[in-house]
Amino acid sequence: MIDRSRILTTGAEGMVGSYVDFGIRTDEKELDILDREETMRMVRTHAPQAIIHLAAATDLDRSEKSPEYAYELNAIGTYNIALAARDVGATLVLASTSGIFNGKKTTPYTTNDEPDPQNYYARSKHIAELIVGGFLPDFIIARGCWMFGGGPQKDARFVGAIVKQLKNPEIKALDDVTGSPTYAKDFVAGILALLDSGTRGICHVGNTGACTRFDVAKHIVATLKPSVRVAAVQGEYFNLPAARLKNEAMISDPSLMRPWQEALTEYLETEWKEYFQNKL
Repeated sequence: MIDRSRILTTGAEGMVGSYVDFGIRTDEKELDILDREETMRMVRTHAPQAIIHLAAATDLDRSEKSPEYAYELNAIGTYNIALAARDVGATLVLASTSGIFNGKKTTPYTTNDEPDPQNYYARSKHIAELIVGGFLPDFIIARGCWMFGGGPQKDARFVGAIVKQLKNPEIKALDDVTGSPTYAKDFVAGILALLDSGTRGICHVGNTGACTRFDVAKHIVATLKPSVRVAAVQGEYFNLPAARLKNEAMISDPSLMRPWQEALTEYLETEWKEYFQNKL
């Protein structure tokens, strides 16, 4: 059993980090992961049993426009954290993504499938995985997919965007891309369960099941405002800088992660309902 007080988390100010209520929580002001000396000093000072590495470049479109943004944070930053983890003998947990696959598979991805990243963001995350797997004997690469969480304050991704559009009579969502939506709260709980069980290596930590963005939008509408119409559109409709993979769905352990529908319903009802009632 890992001592929760001896877990150091990077990027604790972000969406996923908002569910980390234990151990040593650091944000970018307290720990600049691009500064190797500072990173080594911080990790040596706390001597954690485990490091949950959440600090990362996560903006897919910004990464496509400015690749250095992704490579600096996701590759160099992870390299520095991996060096520090090895120095103190800590288990390193890297938050990664099913986006490292090529999206061409017609069924959900398993941990045995070979990565084939198709954009700068995915390539930078794949490099991070290679660094962690190559440097450390004791690691977990925890892949999530279509992450949601953080409520009105921190959810600037798909679910948060859809909720804020419910003031409109109609919203549009892609029906030609597939994924496995992941509640950040469950992602953190899954990581803790893996640490405690002694499971190591590459793990898929997404809520179970596969669906389209259109399916997610319909679920949000049905939960909060059934009168809104959801229109299905194709990927080219939004003309985004980075192409979206057709398939990012993955297979996760159902004993570790619950179905995405159950997780999303809880999220909407516990973290969005008050905002929805007061603002929309």
